[in-house]
Amino acid sequence: MVARRPTVGETEIKLRVNDLAGMIRKLSHLGARCSGRVLERNTLYDTPDSDIRHRKRVLRLRSETPSPSRLVSGGQRRAWITSKRPAQAATSGRYKENLEREAPLPSANIWGTAVRAIGFRAGFRYEKFRTSLRLLGLHLDLDETPVGVFLEIEGAPRSIDRVAGALGFSRRDYIRSTYWDLYAAKWRARGEIPRNMLFRA
Repeated sequence: MVARRPTVGETEIKLRVNDLAGMIRKLSHLGARCSGRVLERNTLYDTPDSDIRHRKRVLRLRSETPSPSRLVSGGQRRAWITSKRPAQAATSGRYKENLEREAPLPSANIWGTAVRAIGFRAGFRYEKFRTSLRLLGLHLDLDETPVGVFLEIEGAPRSIDRVAGALGFSRRDYIRSTYWDLYAAKWRARGEIPRNMLFRA
């Protein structure tokens, strides 16, 4: 059995980043510690009647593969299974708030087979290059995705506001949308049906 982590509250925002190299320099100047860059492959699972989605919950398998760039060294090879549900008492509409439980896995492929064997179906798949950093008790993730580059900041609301401000952002810049929301909106604006958010080979 994998070691399950306790359910924790997750408060976060996204910020759209126009200059990746410049953002890395700013974060380094603020004292952020980088743990490397990985290629993330994510798959959301659901029941045949989409019960998880209808209940506004998430069941996700994630694999991380080291992926160094000219700016950042590679991170660790890991895999996770994660469940999320909305926080019952959100403190503010400004932030995205969830309750999250996750566990590390020896292999995302093996567990994907196991999850399908008990009746769950693979749904939305999405990829991103993620550079993870830590600053003042905050989790920061620079995500390079097929729909742009974003900085996710997770932690206490006041600390989020403080760091976002130090980076030149205001509360008007905060994004609460999921990557599915952002990706689907882009495709629907083109009059096309959204599929999976994957990098082209």
